[in-house]
Amino acid sequence: QVQLAESGGGLVQPGGSLRLSCVASGTIYSNDFVGWFRQGPGKEREFVAAINWRLAKTWYTDSVKGRFRISRDAAENTVYLQMNNLKVEDTAVYYCALSKSAYIDYRPESYNDWGQGTQVTVSS
Repeated sequence: QVQLAESGGGLVQPGGSLRLSCVASGTIYSNDFVGWFRQGPGKEREFVAAINWRLAKTWYTDSVKGRFRISRDAAENTVYLQMNNLKVEDTAVYYCALSKSAYIDYRPESYNDWGQGTQVTVSS
């Protein structure tokens, strides 16, 4: 089991930026995926972005394309989510999660290990 710890959330004005970090304790294997999900008030948890550990290939939900960027530092066992041009609708608790699926999957149930989440609030 891999333990994940997110950080970097906070309060930011619309148009602002934040960078979230997810540090993994344990081994992330080359074929694993690390994803970011978010859950807004009264909403279901939704996929935001994911990265394949070996290839660093990335996937994004449409609403964040061009604004968010996921990356990883294999030496530090850390995944980042750079969020630019933030909107009020990006307000949510953001979670990182690890999947051992053989292929990219956007469903939360395909992810085995989860962090505790970090709050992102976008408000003027």
